[in-house]
Amino acid sequence: MAKKPKFDFDLIVIGTGAGGSAAATIAAREGKRVAVVEADTFGGDSPNWSDVPTKALLHAAQLYDEARHGARFGLRSSAMSYNYPSIRAWKELAVKRTGAGGNRKYYENEGIATFHGRAHFLSPNEISVNRRHISGEFFLLATGSTWTLPDIQGLDLINYLTPRTILEAIRPPKTLYIIGGGSIGVEIAQLMAIFGTKVYIADIASRILPHEDEDVGKLMEQLLSTQKGVTVLTQTRTLAVEKENIAKRVTYTRGGVEHSIRVDEVLVAAGRVPAVDLGLENAGVEYTPKGVEVNEHLQTSAKHIYAAGDILGRSNSFTHTALLESRIAAHNILQKNKAAPDYTASPRLTFTFPGIASVGLSENECIKRDLQVKVGLSPLNIIARSNTSDFRDGFVKIIADKRGTVLGATVVAPHAAEIIHELALAVRYELTAAEVANTPHAFLSWSEAVRVAASRIQV
Repeated sequence: MAKKPKFDFDLIVIGTGAGGSAAATIAAREGKRVAVVEADTFGGDSPNWSDVPTKALLHAAQLYDEARHGARFGLRSSAMSYNYPSIRAWKELAVKRTGAGGNRKYYENEGIATFHGRAHFLSPNEISVNRRHISGEFFLLATGSTWTLPDIQGLDLINYLTPRTILEAIRPPKTLYIIGGGSIGVEIAQLMAIFGTKVYIADIASRILPHEDEDVGKLMEQLLSTQKGVTVLTQTRTLAVEKENIAKRVTYTRGGVEHSIRVDEVLVAAGRVPAVDLGLENAGVEYTPKGVEVNEHLQTSAKHIYAAGDILGRSNSFTHTALLESRIAAHNILQKNKAAPDYTASPRLTFTFPGIASVGLSENECIKRDLQVKVGLSPLNIIARSNTSDFRDGFVKIIADKRGTVLGATVVAPHAAEIIHELALAVRYELTAAEVANTPHAFLSWSEAVRVAASRIQV
Protein backbone atom coordinates (compact mmCIF):
# COMPACT_ATOMS: atom_id res chain seq x y z
CA MET A 1 0.00 0.00 0.00
CA ALA A 2 1.42 3.41 -0.99
CA LYS A 3 2.24 5.46 2.06
CA LYS A 4 0.25 8.64 2.58
CA PRO A 5 2.18 11.78 1.54
CA LYS A 6 3.55 13.72 4.48
CA PHE A 7 2.06 17.01 3.22
CA ASP A 8 -1.19 17.95 1.50
CA PHE A 9 0.75 19.61 -1.35
CA ASP A 10 4.24 19.57 -2.84
CA LEU A 11 4.05 23.34 -3.38
CA ILE A 12 1.75 26.02 -2.02
CA VAL A 13 1.95 29.38 -3.83
CA ILE A 14 0.60 32.36 -1.88
CA GLY A 15 -0.49 35.02 -4.38
CA THR A 16 -1.62 34.50 -8.00
CA GLY A 17 -0.06 37.57 -9.62
CA ALA A 18 3.03 37.54 -11.82
CA GLY A 19 5.27 36.40 -8.93
CA GLY A 20 3.16 33.31 -8.23
CA SER A 21 1.37 32.28 -11.42
CA ALA A 22 4.36 31.15 -13.50
CA ALA A 23 5.79 28.96 -10.73
CA ALA A 24 2.41 27.37 -9.94
CA THR A 25 1.85 26.47 -13.60
CA ILE A 26 5.41 25.15 -14.15
CA ALA A 27 5.25 22.93 -11.03
CA ALA A 28 1.78 21.59 -11.91
CA ARG A 29 2.93 20.70 -15.43
CA GLU A 30 5.86 18.82 -13.88
CA GLY A 31 3.30 16.62 -12.12
CA LYS A 32 3.57 18.23 -8.68
CA ARG A 33 0.58 18.65 -6.35
CA VAL A 34 0.16 22.42 -6.30
CA ALA A 35 -2.17 24.81 -4.47
CA VAL A 36 -2.57 28.56 -4.88
CA VAL A 37 -3.95 30.92 -2.26
CA GLU A 38 -5.34 34.33 -3.25
CA ALA A 39 -6.62 36.95 -0.79
CA ASP A 40 -7.84 39.38 -3.46
CA THR A 41 -8.73 38.89 -7.14
CA PHE A 42 -7.25 35.86 -8.91
CA GLY A 43 -4.55 36.92 -11.37
CA GLY A 44 -3.21 39.64 -9.09
CA ASP A 45 -2.50 43.27 -9.80
CA SER A 46 -1.21 43.34 -13.36
CA PRO A 47 -4.22 42.05 -15.36
CA ASN A 48 -6.89 43.28 -12.96
CA TRP A 49 -5.79 46.61 -11.55
CA SER A 50 -2.61 47.97 -13.08
CA ASP A 51 -0.80 47.14 -16.33
CA VAL A 52 -3.67 45.92 -18.50
CA PRO A 53 -6.48 48.34 -17.55
CA THR A 54 -4.26 51.42 -17.33
CA LYS A 55 -2.56 50.70 -20.67
CA ALA A 56 -5.97 50.08 -22.28
CA LEU A 57 -7.18 53.48 -21.00
CA LEU A 58 -3.93 55.19 -22.00
CA HIS A 59 -4.20 53.77 -25.52
CA ALA A 60 -7.73 55.17 -25.90
CA ALA A 61 -6.67 58.53 -24.42
CA GLN A 62 -3.63 58.87 -26.66
CA LEU A 63 -5.67 57.97 -29.74
CA TYR A 64 -8.24 60.60 -28.81
CA ASP A 65 -5.53 63.18 -28.17
CA GLU A 66 -3.77 62.49 -31.47
CA ALA A 67 -7.02 62.66 -33.42
CA ARG A 68 -8.13 65.86 -31.70
CA HIS A 69 -4.94 67.57 -32.80
CA GLY A 70 -5.20 66.32 -36.37
CA ALA A 71 -5.79 69.73 -38.00
CA ARG A 72 -2.08 70.03 -38.77
CA PHE A 73 -2.40 66.96 -41.00
CA GLY A 74 -5.51 68.30 -42.71
CA LEU A 75 -7.93 66.30 -40.53
CA ARG A 76 -11.12 68.00 -39.40
CA SER A 77 -11.22 66.57 -35.93
CA SER A 78 -11.45 69.46 -33.49
CA ALA A 79 -15.07 68.61 -32.65
CA MET A 80 -14.09 65.10 -31.44
CA SER A 81 -15.68 63.94 -28.22
CA TYR A 82 -15.66 60.84 -26.06
CA ASN A 83 -18.03 58.74 -23.97
CA TYR A 84 -16.34 57.75 -20.73
CA PRO A 85 -18.65 54.80 -19.88
CA SER A 86 -17.80 53.36 -23.34
CA ILE A 87 -14.09 53.91 -22.67
CA ARG A 88 -14.51 52.04 -19.38
CA ALA A 89 -16.31 49.24 -21.23
CA TRP A 90 -13.31 49.01 -23.58
CA LYS A 91 -10.99 48.76 -20.57
CA GLU A 92 -13.15 45.94 -19.12
CA LEU A 93 -13.02 44.11 -22.45
CA ALA A 94 -9.22 44.39 -22.55
CA VAL A 95 -9.02 42.98 -19.01
CA LYS A 96 -11.40 40.14 -19.88
CA ARG A 97 -9.53 39.23 -23.07
CA THR A 98 -6.15 38.77 -21.35
CA GLY A 99 -7.68 35.77 -19.61
CA ALA A 100 -5.37 36.41 -16.65
CA GLY A 101 -7.77 38.56 -14.62
CA GLY A 102 -10.09 36.75 -12.18
CA ASN A 103 -8.72 33.50 -13.59
CA ARG A 104 -9.47 30.98 -10.86
CA LYS A 105 -10.78 28.51 -13.46
CA TYR A 106 -7.44 28.61 -15.30
CA TYR A 107 -5.65 27.20 -12.25
CA GLU A 108 -8.34 24.57 -11.69
CA ASN A 109 -8.03 23.48 -15.34
CA GLU A 110 -4.28 23.06 -14.75
CA GLY A 111 -5.06 20.68 -11.89
CA ILE A 112 -4.10 23.27 -9.25
CA ALA A 113 -6.14 23.50 -6.03
CA THR A 114 -7.40 27.05 -5.41
CA PHE A 115 -8.12 28.73 -2.07
CA HIS A 116 -9.64 32.20 -1.77
CA GLY A 117 -8.69 33.94 1.48
CA ARG A 118 -5.78 35.19 3.55
CA ALA A 119 -2.94 32.76 4.21
CA HIS A 120 -1.37 32.69 7.67
CA PHE A 121 1.56 30.47 8.67
CA LEU A 122 0.92 28.29 11.72
CA SER A 123 4.28 26.49 11.48
CA PRO A 124 7.07 26.20 8.85
CA ASN A 125 4.98 23.76 6.76
CA GLU A 126 1.38 24.64 7.59
CA ILE A 127 -0.88 27.59 6.84
CA SER A 128 -4.47 28.41 7.62
CA VAL A 129 -6.86 29.84 5.02
CA ASN A 130 -10.39 30.68 6.22
CA ARG A 131 -9.90 28.43 9.27
CA ARG A 132 -8.85 25.55 7.04
CA HIS A 133 -5.36 24.11 7.63
CA ILE A 134 -3.23 23.01 4.67
CA SER A 135 0.37 21.81 4.62
CA GLY A 136 3.06 21.99 1.96
CA GLU A 137 6.59 20.71 1.41
CA PHE A 138 7.59 23.92 -0.38
CA PHE A 139 6.10 27.42 -0.40
CA LEU A 140 6.41 30.42 -2.68
CA LEU A 141 5.54 33.82 -1.20
CA ALA A 142 4.19 36.08 -3.95
CA THR A 143 1.72 38.34 -2.18
CA GLY A 144 3.00 41.49 -3.93
CA SER A 145 2.60 44.94 -2.42
CA THR A 146 -0.09 47.50 -1.62
CA TRP A 147 -0.29 51.28 -1.99
CA THR A 148 0.91 52.96 1.17
CA LEU A 149 -0.50 56.09 2.77
CA PRO A 150 2.07 58.87 3.19
CA ASP A 151 2.08 60.71 6.51
CA ILE A 152 -0.29 63.55 5.61
CA GLN A 153 -2.66 65.05 8.15
CA GLY A 154 -6.31 64.19 7.48
CA LEU A 155 -5.64 61.82 4.58
CA ASP A 156 -7.15 58.87 6.45
CA LEU A 157 -10.32 60.91 7.08
CA ILE A 158 -11.22 61.58 3.43
CA ASN A 159 -12.21 59.35 0.52
CA TYR A 160 -9.00 59.36 -1.49
CA LEU A 161 -8.32 57.54 -4.75
CA THR A 162 -5.53 55.08 -5.53
CA PRO A 163 -4.29 54.00 -8.98
CA ARG A 164 -6.59 51.00 -8.47
CA THR A 165 -9.79 52.78 -7.44
CA ILE A 166 -9.55 55.55 -10.07
CA LEU A 167 -10.08 52.81 -12.69
CA GLU A 168 -13.60 52.40 -11.34
CA ALA A 169 -14.47 56.12 -11.55
CA ILE A 170 -17.73 56.81 -13.40
CA ARG A 171 -16.19 59.88 -15.03
CA PRO A 172 -12.87 61.74 -14.79
CA PRO A 173 -12.86 64.25 -11.89
CA LYS A 174 -12.88 67.96 -12.80
CA THR A 175 -9.80 68.58 -10.64
CA LEU A 176 -7.32 66.04 -9.27
CA TYR A 177 -4.35 66.34 -6.92
CA ILE A 178 -1.88 63.46 -7.34
CA ILE A 179 0.56 62.70 -4.53
CA GLY A 180 3.60 60.99 -6.08
CA GLY A 181 5.41 61.81 -9.32
CA GLY A 182 6.72 58.34 -10.19
CA SER A 183 5.79 56.35 -13.31
CA ILE A 184 2.21 55.57 -12.29
CA GLY A 185 1.47 59.09 -11.00
CA VAL A 186 2.71 60.56 -14.29
CA GLU A 187 0.72 58.06 -16.41
CA ILE A 188 -2.47 58.91 -14.52
CA ALA A 189 -1.74 62.65 -14.73
CA GLN A 190 -1.50 62.46 -18.52
CA LEU A 191 -4.50 60.14 -18.83
CA MET A 192 -6.82 62.36 -16.79
CA ALA A 193 -5.53 65.61 -18.33
CA ILE A 194 -6.37 64.32 -21.83
CA PHE A 195 -9.94 63.71 -20.65
CA GLY A 196 -10.20 67.30 -19.44
CA THR A 197 -9.24 67.02 -15.76
CA LYS A 198 -7.26 69.89 -14.25
CA VAL A 199 -4.36 67.95 -12.71
CA TYR A 200 -1.85 68.88 -9.99
CA ILE A 201 0.98 66.38 -9.48
CA ALA A 202 3.16 66.79 -6.39
CA ASP A 203 6.43 65.13 -5.42
CA ILE A 204 9.01 65.81 -2.74
CA ALA A 205 11.82 65.18 -5.27
CA SER A 206 13.36 67.92 -7.40
CA ARG A 207 11.78 66.44 -10.53
CA ILE A 208 9.02 64.08 -11.56
CA LEU A 209 10.14 60.54 -12.49
CA PRO A 210 13.05 60.87 -10.03
CA HIS A 211 14.28 57.30 -10.73
CA GLU A 212 14.81 58.06 -14.42
CA ASP A 213 17.56 60.04 -16.15
CA GLU A 214 17.48 63.72 -15.17
CA ASP A 215 16.59 64.84 -18.72
CA VAL A 216 13.47 62.62 -18.68
CA GLY A 217 11.86 64.39 -15.72
CA LYS A 218 12.63 67.82 -17.17
CA LEU A 219 11.18 66.97 -20.58
CA MET A 220 8.03 65.32 -19.18
CA GLU A 221 7.40 68.26 -16.84
CA GLN A 222 7.62 70.61 -19.81
CA LEU A 223 5.30 68.45 -21.98
CA LEU A 224 2.72 67.92 -19.24
CA SER A 225 2.57 71.60 -18.33
CA THR A 226 2.65 73.17 -21.79
CA GLN A 227 0.58 70.64 -23.76
CA LYS A 228 -1.76 69.22 -21.14
CA GLY A 229 -2.12 72.08 -18.65
CA VAL A 230 -0.86 69.92 -15.77
CA THR A 231 0.54 71.83 -12.79
CA VAL A 232 3.76 70.04 -11.80
CA LEU A 233 4.69 70.69 -8.17
CA THR A 234 8.24 69.41 -7.58
CA GLN A 235 10.06 69.86 -4.25
CA THR A 236 6.62 69.97 -2.71
CA ARG A 237 5.56 68.53 0.63
CA THR A 238 1.84 67.85 0.98
CA LEU A 239 0.95 68.80 4.57
CA ALA A 240 -2.77 68.24 5.04
CA VAL A 241 -6.01 67.27 3.33
CA GLU A 242 -9.49 68.05 4.58
CA LYS A 243 -13.05 67.70 3.38
CA GLU A 244 -14.66 70.90 2.12
CA ASN A 245 -18.32 70.25 1.27
CA ILE A 246 -18.16 67.70 -1.57
CA ALA A 247 -14.59 68.73 -2.47
CA LYS A 248 -11.22 68.49 -0.71
CA ARG A 249 -8.79 71.18 0.36
CA VAL A 250 -5.09 70.35 0.04
CA THR A 251 -2.37 72.30 1.87
CA TYR A 252 1.22 72.00 0.69
CA THR A 253 4.54 73.84 1.00
CA ARG A 254 6.85 74.65 -1.85
CA GLY A 255 9.97 76.79 -1.65
CA GLY A 256 9.18 77.58 1.98
CA VAL A 257 5.73 79.02 1.09
CA GLU A 258 2.47 77.41 2.17
CA HIS A 259 -0.30 77.08 -0.43
CA SER A 260 -3.83 75.70 -0.35
CA ILE A 261 -6.03 74.54 -3.24
CA ARG A 262 -9.49 73.08 -3.60
CA VAL A 263 -9.86 69.92 -5.72
CA ASP A 264 -12.54 67.30 -6.41
CA GLU A 265 -10.32 64.32 -5.76
CA VAL A 266 -6.96 63.39 -4.23
CA LEU A 267 -5.04 60.38 -5.59
CA VAL A 268 -2.26 58.68 -3.63
CA ALA A 269 0.52 57.13 -5.74
CA ALA A 270 3.43 57.66 -3.38
CA GLY A 271 4.92 54.23 -3.00
CA ARG A 272 4.02 50.67 -2.17
CA VAL A 273 4.79 48.41 0.76
CA PRO A 274 5.32 44.63 0.54
CA ALA A 275 2.41 42.53 1.82
CA VAL A 276 4.27 40.64 4.57
CA ASP A 277 1.42 40.11 7.06
CA LEU A 278 1.44 36.31 6.76
CA GLY A 279 2.57 35.12 10.18
CA LEU A 280 6.06 34.64 8.73
CA GLU A 281 7.63 34.52 12.20
CA ASN A 282 5.80 31.17 12.74
CA ALA A 283 7.62 29.80 9.69
CA GLY A 284 11.06 31.13 10.64
CA VAL A 285 11.14 33.53 7.69
CA GLU A 286 13.19 36.69 8.24
CA TYR A 287 11.61 39.89 6.96
CA THR A 288 11.25 43.60 7.67
CA PRO A 289 8.45 46.03 6.75
CA LYS A 290 10.61 46.68 3.64
CA GLY A 291 10.27 43.10 2.42
CA VAL A 292 11.19 39.45 2.78
CA GLU A 293 14.90 38.69 2.81
CA VAL A 294 16.15 36.12 0.27
CA ASN A 295 19.49 34.77 -0.97
CA GLU A 296 20.55 34.88 -4.63
CA HIS A 297 18.39 31.79 -5.31
CA LEU A 298 15.25 33.57 -3.93
CA GLN A 299 15.30 31.32 -0.85
CA THR A 300 14.17 32.84 2.44
CA SER A 301 15.83 32.05 5.79
CA ALA A 302 13.53 28.98 5.84
CA LYS A 303 15.14 26.93 3.06
CA HIS A 304 11.87 25.37 1.78
CA ILE A 305 10.17 28.78 1.44
CA TYR A 306 10.93 30.97 -1.59
CA ALA A 307 9.75 34.47 -2.46
CA ALA A 308 9.27 36.38 -5.74
CA GLY A 309 7.91 39.71 -6.97
CA ASP A 310 7.03 42.83 -5.01
CA ILE A 311 7.13 41.08 -1.61
CA LEU A 312 10.94 41.33 -1.92
CA GLY A 313 10.58 45.12 -1.64
CA ARG A 314 13.08 45.89 -4.38
CA SER A 315 13.00 48.93 -6.61
CA ASN A 316 12.74 46.90 -9.84
CA SER A 317 9.10 45.98 -9.24
CA PHE A 318 7.95 45.33 -12.78
CA THR A 319 5.64 42.55 -13.91
CA HIS A 320 8.35 41.10 -16.19
CA THR A 321 10.77 41.06 -13.23
CA ALA A 322 8.23 39.18 -11.06
CA LEU A 323 7.68 36.64 -13.88
CA LEU A 324 11.44 36.11 -14.18
CA GLU A 325 11.71 35.54 -10.40
CA SER A 326 8.71 33.20 -10.43
CA ARG A 327 10.30 31.02 -13.14
CA ILE A 328 13.65 30.98 -11.26
CA ALA A 329 11.91 30.05 -7.98
CA ALA A 330 10.08 27.18 -9.73
CA HIS A 331 13.37 25.93 -11.21
CA ASN A 332 15.05 26.03 -7.78
CA ILE A 333 12.17 24.18 -6.10
CA LEU A 334 12.11 21.47 -8.79
CA GLN A 335 15.82 21.06 -9.63
CA LYS A 336 18.98 20.25 -7.69
CA ASN A 337 21.13 22.84 -9.53
CA LYS A 338 20.11 26.28 -8.29
CA ALA A 339 19.81 29.31 -10.57
CA ALA A 340 19.87 33.04 -9.79
CA PRO A 341 17.81 35.71 -11.58
CA ASP A 342 19.80 37.97 -13.90
CA TYR A 343 18.38 41.50 -13.75
CA THR A 344 21.06 43.20 -15.86
CA ALA A 345 18.83 44.00 -18.82
CA SER A 346 15.34 44.38 -17.35
CA PRO A 347 13.70 47.40 -19.03
CA ARG A 348 11.90 50.06 -16.97
CA LEU A 349 8.84 51.54 -18.69
CA THR A 350 6.41 54.44 -18.37
CA PHE A 351 3.51 54.31 -20.85
CA THR A 352 3.00 58.01 -21.37
CA PHE A 353 3.09 59.67 -24.79
CA PRO A 354 5.92 59.92 -25.68
CA GLY A 355 6.81 56.64 -24.01
CA ILE A 356 9.73 56.38 -21.60
CA ALA A 357 11.95 53.30 -21.45
CA SER A 358 15.33 52.73 -19.85
CA VAL A 359 17.68 49.84 -19.22
CA GLY A 360 20.93 49.30 -17.33
CA LEU A 361 22.69 52.14 -15.52
CA SER A 362 21.66 55.79 -15.76
CA GLU A 363 24.18 58.62 -16.05
CA ASN A 364 23.60 59.55 -12.38
CA GLU A 365 24.21 55.96 -11.20
CA CYS A 366 27.49 55.85 -13.15
CA ILE A 367 28.59 59.15 -11.52
CA LYS A 368 27.72 57.74 -8.06
CA ARG A 369 29.85 54.66 -8.79
CA ASP A 370 32.77 56.80 -10.03
CA LEU A 371 32.57 55.16 -13.45
CA GLN A 372 34.12 57.09 -16.29
CA VAL A 373 31.51 57.12 -19.02
CA LYS A 374 30.87 58.40 -22.50
CA VAL A 375 27.40 59.66 -23.43
CA GLY A 376 25.81 59.59 -26.87
CA LEU A 377 22.69 61.72 -27.24
CA SER A 378 20.34 61.91 -30.21
CA PRO A 379 17.40 64.34 -30.07
CA LEU A 380 14.39 62.87 -31.91
CA ASN A 381 14.06 65.96 -34.12
CA ILE A 382 17.19 65.09 -36.10
CA ILE A 383 15.77 61.89 -37.59
CA ALA A 384 13.46 61.79 -40.59
CA ARG A 385 10.57 60.07 -38.80
CA SER A 386 10.09 63.07 -36.51
CA ASN A 387 9.31 65.11 -39.63
CA THR A 388 6.76 62.71 -41.19
CA SER A 389 5.01 62.17 -37.82
CA ASP A 390 5.37 65.82 -36.81
CA PHE A 391 6.71 64.81 -33.41
CA ARG A 392 9.93 66.30 -32.07
CA ASP A 393 9.90 65.93 -28.29
CA GLY A 394 12.19 63.16 -27.13
CA PHE A 395 15.66 61.69 -27.31
CA VAL A 396 17.80 58.56 -27.12
CA LYS A 397 20.68 58.64 -24.66
CA ILE A 398 23.26 55.86 -24.49
CA ILE A 399 25.83 55.50 -21.70
CA ALA A 400 29.01 53.53 -22.43
CA ASP A 401 32.21 52.86 -20.50
CA LYS A 402 35.53 54.22 -21.72
CA ARG A 403 35.99 51.19 -23.99
CA GLY A 404 32.62 51.91 -25.60
CA THR A 405 30.69 49.01 -24.00
CA VAL A 406 27.02 49.93 -23.52
CA LEU A 407 26.16 50.20 -19.79
CA GLY A 408 22.70 51.73 -20.04
CA ALA A 409 20.28 53.71 -22.15
CA THR A 410 17.15 55.84 -22.02
CA VAL A 411 14.58 56.33 -24.78
CA VAL A 412 11.88 59.00 -24.75
CA ALA A 413 9.91 58.57 -27.98
CA PRO A 414 6.74 57.11 -29.46
CA HIS A 415 7.03 53.28 -29.10
CA ALA A 416 9.87 53.62 -26.56
CA ALA A 417 8.85 50.28 -25.00
CA GLU A 418 9.60 48.53 -28.29
CA ILE A 419 12.74 50.53 -29.16
CA ILE A 420 14.47 49.77 -25.84
CA HIS A 421 14.96 46.06 -26.53
CA GLU A 422 17.96 46.35 -28.88
CA LEU A 423 19.61 48.42 -26.15
CA ALA A 424 18.65 45.78 -23.56
CA LEU A 425 20.42 43.20 -25.77
CA ALA A 426 23.45 45.50 -25.97
CA VAL A 427 23.58 45.80 -22.15
CA ARG A 428 22.99 42.08 -21.61
CA TYR A 429 25.63 40.90 -24.07
CA GLU A 430 28.10 43.76 -23.52
CA LEU A 431 27.98 45.07 -27.07
CA THR A 432 29.87 48.23 -27.89
CA ALA A 433 28.19 51.42 -29.06
CA ALA A 434 30.08 50.98 -32.36
CA GLU A 435 28.51 47.53 -32.86
CA VAL A 436 25.04 49.04 -32.30
CA ALA A 437 25.81 51.99 -34.62
CA ASN A 438 27.12 49.70 -37.37
CA THR A 439 23.96 47.59 -37.38
CA PRO A 440 21.70 48.84 -40.22
CA HIS A 441 18.66 50.65 -38.83
CA ALA A 442 15.61 50.95 -41.07
CA PHE A 443 15.12 54.39 -42.60
CA LEU A 444 12.08 56.25 -41.30
CA SER A 445 11.91 54.18 -38.13
CA TRP A 446 12.11 55.86 -34.72
CA SER A 447 14.99 53.45 -34.00
CA GLU A 448 17.27 55.49 -36.26
CA ALA A 449 17.73 57.70 -33.19
CA VAL A 450 19.41 54.70 -31.50
CA ARG A 451 21.95 54.46 -34.34
CA VAL A 452 22.67 58.20 -34.17
CA ALA A 453 23.11 58.17 -30.38
CA ALA A 454 25.41 55.13 -30.58
CA SER A 455 27.49 56.70 -33.38
CA ARG A 456 28.11 59.75 -31.18
CA ILE A 457 30.10 57.71 -28.67
CA GLN A 458 33.69 58.02 -29.77
CA VAL A 459 36.34 55.75 -28.24
